Amino acid sequence: MYEEKIIPPKKAMPQAQDGTLRKFALRVPEVIYQCSGIMVFGKRIKSLVFSTDLSIIKNVNADAIIAVYPFTPQPIITQALLLAADIPVFAGVGGGLTQGQRVVNLAMFAEMQGATGVVLNAPTASAVVSHVAETIDIPVVLTVARADTDFDERIRAGADIFNVSAAAETPTVVRRIREQHPDVPIIATGGPTDESILETIQAGANAITWTPPSNGEIFRDIMAAYRENKPHP
Repeated sequence: MYEEKIIPPKKAMPQAQDGTLRKFALRVPEVIYQCSGIMVFGKRIKSLVFSTDLSIIKNVNADAIIAVYPFTPQPIITQALLLAADIPVFAGVGGGLTQGQRVVNLAMFAEMQGATGVVLNAPTASAVVSHVAETIDIPVVLTVARADTDFDERIRAGADIFNVSAAAETPTVVRRIREQHPDVPIIATGGPTDESILETIQAGANAITWTPPSNGEIFRDIMAAYRENKPHP
């Protein structure tokens, strides 16, 4: 008996709609899309831009923002980031310079303001991690900076996602976590090249943080063109 085969339609990508002015924007490295991504509240996140610069946040195609900075966190900064961003924001709430109950309070404020997750720095005491995890209902992202971290303890304390930032040792740390915990979500810094990003993904990272060029670096080429009476590059 003849059975008609149903041929699925080809999934062709239509022409991109980038506008005239806003097509000048930052794009994360394509190699990042090879990672699996992490699922947070039904959204798959593969790329996170590491920035608190509002102009960059509004002009980048990353899936999410990881907003950590070297000063004590302030709710007004988180509010400004969330107001400008149209993608999920993982807000830094301390754990290094800022410790104790203040971290818990900042995490609670960040959730109320609309953050998708909070980021705790590597030195955060496990007791504080536990208190944060008990207080909020958004993911607790815990930064890992060393290979000798007790990952079991940190998970028991309440870490939902590891954020590996170990410089050149990042792939090694990611690999160690993945060997011990096959299912834990891992975000990791990818480094400056496609090769370093791919190495981190192959080590087991599910999502990659990307550090964009600064405003000064972007302006350098633009101003060089203007000085030669050339149009915007």
